[in-house]
Amino acid sequence: MCAAQFPAIGLGWWIKGQLGDDYAYGGAYGAFAVFALACLLAVAPLVLPVLGLAHALLQVLPAEALAHRVAGRLRGPVWAWHLLLASLLGVIWAVIALLLWDWPFTTTAPLFAVLGVFPVLGLGWLRRRTRGFWGIWLPALFASVGLFLLVFVGGVLATVTGILEEYEPPKLSAAQLAGEWHGSDGAVLRLRPGGEAELTALPAETEPADSETDPPFAVCDGTATWQPDAKGGNDPYTDGPEGRPGVVVRPTAGCGRRTYWRIGGTAAAPELFVPFGDPDAPDVRILKRVP
Repeated sequence: MCAAQFPAIGLGWWIKGQLGDDYAYGGAYGAFAVFALACLLAVAPLVLPVLGLAHALLQVLPAEALAHRVAGRLRGPVWAWHLLLASLLGVIWAVIALLLWDWPFTTTAPLFAVLGVFPVLGLGWLRRRTRGFWGIWLPALFASVGLFLLVFVGGVLATVTGILEEYEPPKLSAAQLAGEWHGSDGAVLRLRPGGEAELTALPAETEPADSETDPPFAVCDGTATWQPDAKGGNDPYTDGPEGRPGVVVRPTAGCGRRTYWRIGGTAAAPELFVPFGDPDAPDVRILKRVP
């Protein structure tokens, strides 16, 4: 039962990633994303038993052992304590993931807690039914397929009806874009009102653009000019007259060439980004607005 829920969870996570795609991977590389999902489904029969065993050892079985101890001292059914303790262990693992890998607690805590609910309920149901290999794996298989189809149909309906909305970048005026933007490796872009800019260790497209170089961009210091592009006509990743809104930065010191920084993030926390190099595996450089 632990393994049965992972395909549906993976599909839900994938749908969320495609709709909330700040950096347009779903739009630019949608076929690649679908191919990757198909590959994951192909290897699922090999991976799911391992994931299910690990999940049982780390969350479901320890919670069951604790539930029997607690139920022996306090009143209440074992299954209720099992549910509560499995959810609590999920939250504890979310704290560990936050401390070790900086995973977002607000996302992982409810997810890890819910991961313990279905196996506990399924375990109670199976214990009242026929045991044996097929008595366990056939219900788990049907449950896995049913959950997967439920998430798939629900995701399609939620997208069509507008309950789940596709990500749209914030609309920023020239005045809102003006200011200081910081990125990794000391990159700084200062956009001055009037169209002038200052660059510090800022990545820029090479002349000519070459995806084989490492890194696939030039690192520039000096001055530049900039202009907002609200309709995305300069977006190199669009096929039509309009693309993603962004900022055109033209270095004036002979370093690199014109670079189109696309707008991402949210209105409260805007970002500028460029996918450099190979379109199938780009090196995405991100700049964040300094308050």
